Amino acid sequence: MTETFPRSPDAKPPTMIDVARRAGVGLGTVSRVVNGGAGVRAETAERVRAAIDELGFQRNEVARALRPGKKSSSLALVLGDLTNPFFATIAKASLEVAGQSGFAVVLGSVDEDPEGEKRAIQELIGRQVAGLMIVPDQSDHSFLMSAGVPVVFVDRPAHGIDADIVMVDNEAGGKVATDHLLGQGHRRVAILLAPSYYTTGRRLRGYRRAHREAGVPVDESLVVQLPEGTAEAAEKATSELMDQADPPTALFASTNFVTEGVLRGLGDNTRPAVVGFDDFRMADMLPTPVTVVASDIADLGRTAARLLLARAAGTDTRPPQRIVLPAVLIQRGSGERPPV
Repeated sequence: MTETFPRSPDAKPPTMIDVARRAGVGLGTVSRVVNGGAGVRAETAERVRAAIDELGFQRNEVARALRPGKKSSSLALVLGDLTNPFFATIAKASLEVAGQSGFAVVLGSVDEDPEGEKRAIQELIGRQVAGLMIVPDQSDHSFLMSAGVPVVFVDRPAHGIDADIVMVDNEAGGKVATDHLLGQGHRRVAILLAPSYYTTGRRLRGYRRAHREAGVPVDESLVVQLPEGTAEAAEKATSELMDQADPPTALFASTNFVTEGVLRGLGDNTRPAVVGFDDFRMADMLPTPVTVVASDIADLGRTAARLLLARAAGTDTRPPQRIVLPAVLIQRGSGERPPV
């Protein structure tokens, strides 16, 4: 786990000792000014504050929170694989919101490992964090009911506990992607699904619903459950699909990594239409820019962090909230190819 604090990137940030030296006062005086204590003359306090501004000093909120009687000012964020831009974007946005409120953030990365996730969460609770943001797996999270801290789930709901959840409308996103391809005249639309406890399953529901409403039967041979959600697995599956006697004329990739693999698997074959789920860097710079269904992932992280801060501060006492952010189609070219 790593701790990230909202502070200057200097290798050696200024300390209270540095402030005391600059202001010409004792360390205890600086501490009282920083923590809002009484007993410091206005002139002296002003001198200390000037030294703080000059040096760019910021107090360590985690260390302060661990003092007896002090409320914790650190949050915990438990995500999946941080090499995935989706999770990295959530983390970055959450850190920014927390930092603006003077909170430190402890990051934990647990990729589809229920036991590892539970151990990480229990350790974080032991560190007296003020709240938890979690991208959960499919295991039972009822143990969090006695955690004593607010919990906000991100991207997918959890089992065994009624808590706040901030997520993307995955089913609507899957439907709009498939509606778009069917609307171009495609009748053999393949979907490549990364394994996931919740999100891609909902995208599949949207795919099936679009077919049902359009009166187009689903060819189950075109519903491809990948063994893993990597670009390599998607590339292999795409090559196999296109080698069939009656290949699909359009492909819907359920994640950004899967989209990358689909494009690799197609190579120079520019005939099939492609729509991906989740935007990715350079998608609009490819020879045929990639049409995607996307949501504001940074807003997902910001919304969850703000809700958790409000819960931790006790300013939001509503029943558990279910906040669903929209997913929209971004047309760029790859999804607008007609069937051949």
